[in-house]
Amino acid sequence: MKNVMTADEKFKKMTEAPINKLVLSLAIPTIISMLTSSIYNMADTFFVSQISTSASGAVGVAFPLMMIIQAIGFTLGMGSGNYISRLLGQKDREYSSKVLATGFFTALIVGVILAIIGILLLDPLVYMLGATETIAPYAKDYIQYILLGMPFMITSFVLNGTLRFQGSAFYSMIGITTGGIINVILDPILIFKFNMGTGGAALATVISQFISFCILVYNSSIGGNIKIKFSDFTPKWVMYKEILRGGLPSFYRQALGSVAMIFLNFSAGFYGDAAIAAMTIVGRVIHFAISVMLGLGQGFQPVCGFNYGAKHYDRVLKAFWFTVKLSITVLSLLGLIGLITSPSIITVFRKEDLEVISIGSLALRLQCLTLPLSAWIIMTNMLVQTIGKAKEATLVSISRQGLFFIPSILILPRIFGLVGVQISQPVSDLLSFVVALIVGRNVLLEIKEAIKEENQS
Repeated sequence: MKNVMTADEKFKKMTEAPINKLVLSLAIPTIISMLTSSIYNMADTFFVSQISTSASGAVGVAFPLMMIIQAIGFTLGMGSGNYISRLLGQKDREYSSKVLATGFFTALIVGVILAIIGILLLDPLVYMLGATETIAPYAKDYIQYILLGMPFMITSFVLNGTLRFQGSAFYSMIGITTGGIINVILDPILIFKFNMGTGGAALATVISQFISFCILVYNSSIGGNIKIKFSDFTPKWVMYKEILRGGLPSFYRQALGSVAMIFLNFSAGFYGDAAIAAMTIVGRVIHFAISVMLGLGQGFQPVCGFNYGAKHYDRVLKAFWFTVKLSITVLSLLGLIGLITSPSIITVFRKEDLEVISIGSLALRLQCLTLPLSAWIIMTNMLVQTIGKAKEATLVSISRQGLFFIPSILILPRIFGLVGVQISQPVSDLLSFVVALIVGRNVLLEIKEAIKEENQS
């Protein structure tokens, strides 16, 4: 375990250490966490795809539910974390404790309520998520276990976020990575050895998430981190207002992503289970590529929050440009690899079904073309969200999966057929980039003005 750092030492590190090294020191653990999460999601898809094409499609049907779980967890985790990082930048540790406890216990309560509702309405829920008659049985087996683990999954996302925003990405990484490794180990055992099928994949996810939850709770009490105390739980509107201000952009992004996935399932389902399976695989592969950049961005966010709260605006600007340049480089390289090897990548998941390979290969190539644009879109979103610009953050958040993708997936397949399904995400990425470019430019100009005012005063 790392040496324990006091709150004052952490503040000094966040506001004085060289920017590039600081961002990377925080980003490397989060990149590992994000890659681990992405790998065990891909492992679910890989092992389930060995059962059948319909079973593979079931993972895609369950994905919108997983995104709703993430949406709630990210809303409370990012909202609380953003607020905490700014408060710690102002050296207000007492109120930070109240923010953490409120975000954590609210997530636990909401998770329990939604899990009960989901279990009671399991049958209609599966079809509402876009299941076909042949996919539905596999989807029910998967989703019933996910619902049981929902409270712990939501709170794990909250703890992951609040630890990162305290500058303790290492402690977050331990919890997420341990859970991810356990998930990958349990998947083949429960799916094949215990003959649980898609339910085994979901149960492996729930068990691993519960273990992550336990580790993250423990890690929140060590290393100079803020300890979770029920006595600090402050369910008041003034608290929720600030948490939601920082967290709602994440909710909009994830919730609209969930709705977008449902529309994608319905649109792809018109062309059969193979199309749903193919787009599910492509989605997991692209998420794996983007997870590298998300990890880097999550290393940037606490640096941004601390320094913005401490009015070190020049450091905010330096950190932003460093992460943008590095993200574009990484995604360009990964996009090139995807363009060249897309058939081989899809074959790894479903080599028995040539239709899945054909549909997935083209879709993956098309998404790889616009993949580097995601660097600017998401980094701009992280910047404006972290510094508390809720309106701008919301606009960028809803653009990629909501403002542009949903209309694309509803309109383009009617014009171009299956190709319309495959090009919907690249078209959305291109239009979202234009929006993020305008928002980013305006916010960066504001920060530059703030730097000038600080230098003159």
